[in-house]
Amino acid sequence: MLIEPGVVIGDDVEIFSGVVLGKEPKGAGAVSRIPGCDRQVTIGSGCSIGPNAVIFQDVIIGNDCLIGDGASIREGGRIGNACLISRYVTLNYNVRIGNRTKVMDLTHLTGNMTIGDDVFISIHVSTTNDNNLGRLGYDSASAIGPAIDSRAMIGAGASILPGVSIGCGAIVASGAVVTKDVAGETLVAGVPARFVRPSA
Repeated sequence: MLIEPGVVIGDDVEIFSGVVLGKEPKGAGAVSRIPGCDRQVTIGSGCSIGPNAVIFQDVIIGNDCLIGDGASIREGGRIGNACLISRYVTLNYNVRIGNRTKVMDLTHLTGNMTIGDDVFISIHVSTTNDNNLGRLGYDSASAIGPAIDSRAMIGAGASILPGVSIGCGAIVASGAVVTKDVAGETLVAGVPARFVRPSA
């Protein structure tokens, strides 16, 4: 276990072996975006951090969260209370997650995306924030990930493209490729995803 300076840990937090808290982000000359952040990390009370999880600097995790084995949470991450970030989930920079949201195994949440309260994101979901596939370098104004509103559900293996909004209570079916906004309380499916029926 490695705990860097600037890490604040609440009461009754369980931390397993191999965990790194407060890792400094590095560009190593290989990335277009230059990392920068506040050095502090806050872990709320009652959390459990699974083996080999890596939490970068400038991350705030609320109370009663479970961070699964091998999860990675990059700088700028903000996670609400009572959330599950499951095994080998990766959160890129500046991901904001509300309360009581569950993100299941091997899902990737891209940089600059937001997720509301009570959202369920299944396994192997992918999200992206750059329609140019890195060809134009990094531009923070255009590298915007999806926005997933409260109570939405995302099925296994779905792919959500940059800047897409998923409305409150919407359902994205397994394997769907979401290329445009999804209205609240609707079910979409297919490649590309299309309206199927109301979700209620």
